[in-house]
Amino acid sequence: MARSISSPINKIPPAWLPTAAWVLASLLVAYVGYLAFTLLTVSAPQTAPVPDLPAFSPNSLPDMPAAAPGGHISRQANLDTVVPTRARVEVEPYTVDFGDSIFAIAAGFNIEPETLLWANSDQLNDNPDFLEPGMILNIPPIDGVYYQWQNDDSFDSVATAFSADPQAIIDWVGNRLDLYSPVVDPGSWIMIPGGEREFRAWIVPTIARGAAGVSKSTYGPGACEGSYEGLYGSGAFIWPSPVHEVVGNDYWSGHLGLDIASDSSTPVYASDSGVVVFSGWATGGYGYMVMIDHGNGYQTVYAHLSQVSTFCGQSVVQGQTIGYGGTSGNSTGPHLHFEVRLAGGFVNPWYVLPAP
Repeated sequence: MARSISSPINKIPPAWLPTAAWVLASLLVAYVGYLAFTLLTVSAPQTAPVPDLPAFSPNSLPDMPAAAPGGHISRQANLDTVVPTRARVEVEPYTVDFGDSIFAIAAGFNIEPETLLWANSDQLNDNPDFLEPGMILNIPPIDGVYYQWQNDDSFDSVATAFSADPQAIIDWVGNRLDLYSPVVDPGSWIMIPGGEREFRAWIVPTIARGAAGVSKSTYGPGACEGSYEGLYGSGAFIWPSPVHEVVGNDYWSGHLGLDIASDSSTPVYASDSGVVVFSGWATGGYGYMVMIDHGNGYQTVYAHLSQVSTFCGQSVVQGQTIGYGGTSGNSTGPHLHFEVRLAGGFVNPWYVLPAP
């Protein structure tokens, strides 16, 4: 009789097994849900109870004062309150050093050179060549005229005298005036914004080759009497120095020439041919000076020389050495002061000199 072989594949599982598996899965899902709920509950932020606040009362603020009768006066605020950038409102002192010039000092304080001269007329007499080392200057904060108030002055009269706006004088914050009732005490100094006035002329007059009776006591011992004949200029000018660099004062309304870099060893050349009509010491701060009449309406002036090498009535050719640079007269440092004059008036040397 054959033996039968049984296989586990052919065995039928017990009936309770599917039910047990379903129950186990349900318990697992329930446990996972419980864990998730617990984690969310623990990490949720706790909110503190909000205390009860008192009710807002609109009457708790102080009452504002009533506006003054008759309207109001306003002054525009200055938003530049940081010290390095805030606009100046005070007149500052400045001590002149060697090599200084009105032009350079004014540029350093961002004002016009005329403003600087007008603010120091008691020392400079409108002459930039009167500047001396050690001199203490007034440096105005803005362009205009620094003025000392007189007994019979009014805002209208002062504004008219200096071609300015009277309201601008009152409004200028540096003058510290009461805007409702502006009053300036006689003797007080104020700024006249935008004001201007004419300069007093402090120059050696033009001397022509035909001049006669020139006063040496007025112009200086270097003045020549005139009535000379000699070379005539071409009308084309050259630089009066081998150095083509302007130092100190440029040409402007208060300084009618160029200050060219020079020292005592630098030769000074005749800018064009002509006849010498001044050679020697000059009054008015020019120091040792040479003036050449070119016979065609032009004259040229060479000032602050350390020495001259010409004489009255001498004919000189263009490019000839007539002296040496220096710092004689009123000068804060070595340079050559060079002027070009035409028919008694002044010409900006930049208009006739070749480009440096």
